[in-house]
Amino acid sequence: MTTTPEPQGGPLLDRYGRVHRDLRISLTDRCSLRCTYCMPAEGVPWLPGSQMLSTDELVRIARVAVGLGIAEIRLTGGEPLLRPDVVDVVRRLAALRGPNGAPEVSLTTNALRLPALAGPLKDAGLARVNISLDTLDRERFTQLTRRDRLPQTLAGIAAADAVGMHPIKLNAVAMRGVNEDEVVALTRFAVDRGYQMRFIEQMPLDAGHTWDRAQMVTQAEILERLRGAFRLTEVGGRGSAPAELWVVDDGPETVGVIASVTAPFCGTCDRVRLTADGQVRSCLFSRTETDLRTLLREGADDDVLAAAVRTCIMGKKPGHDIDDPSFLQPDRPMSAIGG
Repeated sequence: MTTTPEPQGGPLLDRYGRVHRDLRISLTDRCSLRCTYCMPAEGVPWLPGSQMLSTDELVRIARVAVGLGIAEIRLTGGEPLLRPDVVDVVRRLAALRGPNGAPEVSLTTNALRLPALAGPLKDAGLARVNISLDTLDRERFTQLTRRDRLPQTLAGIAAADAVGMHPIKLNAVAMRGVNEDEVVALTRFAVDRGYQMRFIEQMPLDAGHTWDRAQMVTQAEILERLRGAFRLTEVGGRGSAPAELWVVDDGPETVGVIASVTAPFCGTCDRVRLTADGQVRSCLFSRTETDLRTLLREGADDDVLAAAVRTCIMGKKPGHDIDDPSFLQPDRPMSAIGG
């Protein structure tokens, strides 16, 4: 079992008093789908293998972060299940220990490889999964993702359910004129199976920089549609969680909305991100990064790595400023940053 000494300097704080406990690690920038809101049909240039963190490097950074108080690790991509040794990565991360004990290890996925991997991942220590599901219509799925894979996605969801990866959270990006008419159907699909449906306001993180706020379906519009079919009771007290939750009818199932644009939750954000090529980002929309890969490969010890992470977090801004006229979209798309 890997151990980590007590952190020096207390919790992982920024200048605004936010304690960071959630680390998002991108395992790869590659993806098996080509979602229209993420990347162009031809894809984007992938990172060279030499620039990607090795598993030993990734686990070492995670060990330092857990020692600084990180209590949850979410594996992202691209599509994290495309990493050949993803089961070993989960096993090694789940074995870490810090001042908050073992981190909860979860994963965001398109579910295409879950039928084969759900059992091994569960056995390795994966606690739960978030699965992207923007539509229940096969033709629409093909148009959105440029791949005819809806049956495989649904099989992956069922596989995660069968091995007990609960709670299963289904994520849909709500898009005007594309899938906004499925808000109720997606919620009913989730509620009937004991899952949590979560709708996400489309964010300016596409590779083509074509995001248009006017085309975004807002939280208010999503809730209006839901209230036309269900009785919603606000849960409240979400803490640092990105989704606001409502109990559907009399429960126990809930539906969530992640309204990063119209109702940002930056004031309680506790997340920090590590890209597949070893860059630490204090915010999803940050235009600056801290290079841990170079430090690692130049022989830096754990104290130097920890200090670099602390410096990055200390420079975190109070918010992402999407509504500010001076806002500039990050150079990297979501597939390269990791959600």
